[in-house]
Amino acid sequence: MKIISSALIFSVALAVLACSTPPSEFGVYRQSDGTVGVHAPKSAKDTEAQAAAVEECKKLGKRSATILETRKTVNDRFPITYIYMCNTY
Repeated sequence: MKIISSALIFSVALAVLACSTPPSEFGVYRQSDGTVGVHAPKSAKDTEAQAAAVEECKKLGKRSATILETRKTVNDRFPITYIYMCNTY
């Protein structure tokens, strides 16, 4: 019984990971004003874009990211760009 429940939990976890957008699909960049931009693909969720921004903020010694702006673009690969401000808290 324990093996079956462990296998079930493992398969559910894999299914959740399979549904998310891979980090390599995002275009993350730092702007000259200190903010972080994230180019997101069509399939991406807002929370996935924020997770990509938080990873970039951690490289800068910050702990979190707050969204400042969302822009639609004419780029077919990255139709939405998010702008985040890195925070120390």
